Amino acid sequence: MTEEFHRIRRLPPYVFAEVNKAKAAARARGEDIIDLGMGNPDSPTPPHIVKKLVETVADPRSHRYSVSRGIPGLRRALAGYYERRFNVKLDPETEVIATLGSKEGLANLASAITSPGDTILVPNPSYPIHQFGFIIAGASVRSIPAHPDDEMLRALERAVRHSVPKPTALIVNFPSNPTAYLADLDFYKEIVKFCRKEEIFILSDLAYAEIYFGDLVPPSILAVEGAKDIAVEFTSLSKTYSMAGWRMGFAAGNPRLIEALARIKSYLDYGAFTPIQVAAVAALSGPQDCVAEIRQLYKDRRDVLLRGLHGAGWDVPTPEGSMFAWAPIPDKFRDMGSVAFSKLLLQEAGVAVAPGLGFGEHGEGFVRIGLVENTQRLRQATRAIKGFMSAHGINGPIASLQKQPAMEDTAS
Repeated sequence: MTEEFHRIRRLPPYVFAEVNKAKAAARARGEDIIDLGMGNPDSPTPPHIVKKLVETVADPRSHRYSVSRGIPGLRRALAGYYERRFNVKLDPETEVIATLGSKEGLANLASAITSPGDTILVPNPSYPIHQFGFIIAGASVRSIPAHPDDEMLRALERAVRHSVPKPTALIVNFPSNPTAYLADLDFYKEIVKFCRKEEIFILSDLAYAEIYFGDLVPPSILAVEGAKDIAVEFTSLSKTYSMAGWRMGFAAGNPRLIEALARIKSYLDYGAFTPIQVAAVAALSGPQDCVAEIRQLYKDRRDVLLRGLHGAGWDVPTPEGSMFAWAPIPDKFRDMGSVAFSKLLLQEAGVAVAPGLGFGEHGEGFVRIGLVENTQRLRQATRAIKGFMSAHGINGPIASLQKQPAMEDTAS
């Protein structure tokens, strides 16, 4: 009766717990903590989406159970988005399902398709559910490099050659959380070609599809010919429309995988509250100016953050997508590790970041910094970081600042 439950035993201690505990203690002492550790959008949901929710929730007929696949109009709206955005045609009946955010969909699909002992290929570092959804389901996880390049392709070949049993599925996530890497369609073509040949399913997490800042517009893996034979893709309204707490996402693609997810979900939930689904239709099918505005908001924040960090002497690559900066720990602090460094930054600068170790062992040596505060607070944070760095003998600006892409600080 005192032994840990089987599935809980497979989960390691929560890496973020120490930083979260220190953050809570600082706030309890009345300290002003600038929290850049969470990937939690802070801007309000666009008014036309909220208006549709309010309008629908006033109808008592919408208070009944919904359906776990998602209402037909919502599935059609998602199919319409894919055709407009990616030139991908989807059958709303067999190739689309609504989920309670992309995280729930990924975890439940892992449960649906995994047998104990299966091998799953997961980039490292990556968003925790990518590996732990499968670990909870009883699979073994094999790490591969996270950058979309030839090294990842070579690692896939080695993994298939040396894994017993042969891997069941591969996870890809671009734009990536936490690394902010982007992939182009040519890279997806290579991945699809390889996985079709080896009969490996692909699970693509495209939650940050609309958060990009450069010339590369994130594509869908489903745009590759033949991808729907093996691939399913998860998207979310959380970041695109600042609807994180609404918990509205989707899976789209291979009909067999969609049906497997639908069958599992039919036992577990009745779908999202109907007014939320109706409001999601308004998001996908209504005016899209808000998407460009949200994208610009994150770009403005990125530019303010990066300019401030470079001015403080912290050499951080400029992310081309997602709502994060993936920051190498400054050399002076590298030996202490990401958890201890995150705690020190919190204690001495009042800025909370996420330790890279929480995203996998190869995330060690980095911290993830979220663009989740307004530009005024981000300037405050970088001033505090500059003071922290100066106190430890590091003075900016960094020499490599001149090599960084030009960034316009257009935010107020």
